[in-house]
Amino acid sequence: MKNILIILSLVMSFAFAKAQQLQAYINESIENNPKIQAFELRYNIAEEKVSETNWIPNTEISAGYFISEPETRTGAQVAQFSVRQMLPWFGTITARENYANALAEAEYVEITIAKRKLALSVAQSYYQLYAIKAKQDVLERNIGLLQTYEKLALTSVEVGNASAVDVLKLQIQQNELLQQKELLQEEFLAEQSNFNNLLNRESAKQVQVVESLIIPETDPLLDEAALTLNPELIKYDKLYESIEQSELLNQRESSPMLGFGVNYLPVQERPDMNFSDNGKDILMPMVSLSIPLFDNRFKSRSRQNELRQQLIESQKQQRLNVLESAFAKAKSLRNKARISFDTQNKNLAQAKDAEEILLKNYETGTIDFNDVLDIQELQLKFQTQQIQAIQLYYVQSAYLNYLIN
Repeated sequence: MKNILIILSLVMSFAFAKAQQLQAYINESIENNPKIQAFELRYNIAEEKVSETNWIPNTEISAGYFISEPETRTGAQVAQFSVRQMLPWFGTITARENYANALAEAEYVEITIAKRKLALSVAQSYYQLYAIKAKQDVLERNIGLLQTYEKLALTSVEVGNASAVDVLKLQIQQNELLQQKELLQEEFLAEQSNFNNLLNRESAKQVQVVESLIIPETDPLLDEAALTLNPELIKYDKLYESIEQSELLNQRESSPMLGFGVNYLPVQERPDMNFSDNGKDILMPMVSLSIPLFDNRFKSRSRQNELRQQLIESQKQQRLNVLESAFAKAKSLRNKARISFDTQNKNLAQAKDAEEILLKNYETGTIDFNDVLDIQELQLKFQTQQIQAIQLYYVQSAYLNYLIN
């Protein structure tokens, strides 16, 4: 029991270290990736637009000079000065602010989506690097195994139990594996460059990947209902809310506008008359009301907003269908990866048994090196498929995490 607890502790520690390493890369990518920075700048612009909404129409100031001075009882009017300020209907400025805030919230959801997609891309690239490195290690072990068989073949040739052709076949197989290893190295460098670009750092910088991964005995529970909380769907909710705020703003803007002002007319004194109001200037306060009696823009905007809401509802439902299909497919692929992994485990055990039988036959001088090559190729095939199953399992797990967490 003590040994089992020690093993479980080591496995948990390894899994935690692996998760920490990948999470560190994801955090670095989110901090440095220019695409995320662009989304954040868009959000900052949207936030700044909230301050822009707190405005009222320009104050109108006018002045006029009478070329032909009109005569009044109190004297001639020389000029006219006026000041007027129109004010939006009550609640219009607040409606503007609410609409701008709703648009900013929609932009913020876009940042969340971009970060989640970036984290998924980093995880997928990381597991691709792991798979390439693991395949290289498998090839290295198989090359060493073939070298051992080559020595056995050379010994068999000396005693007449094998031919030089068997040795050449083993050497040719080693050359093939060396070629595959070199090709994988090129593939690793290309994927490493892609990984570093996601983190916005030097393409040639070395990436540390975990040495080995295992598929856990049980999968974490998946709640498909959590799909409704995916930011890709929340985005449509925010857009719907922004249209609601747009309609409230439209209703406020369709209301009358109030205007307040004052007119001032300086009047010259009449030199030929003497009375109390002679030359008294004219000061006239004014109140005005601007009513959009013949403006159909607001009705049209209301209809457009209604249609936009219907469009968003359709788009959200369509996106939910896509996410549900993606969830089912990812879950199925992850289950297939587990089935493949278990099958390759059994195949590798049986191939190992066959290898041991061949080695025992060598002791009696009846080894067939064609069988040796066949078993080696099978082992390489099973090991490669097992690595691919592990990669598929973790890639699909990362995708499921993107969908529901």
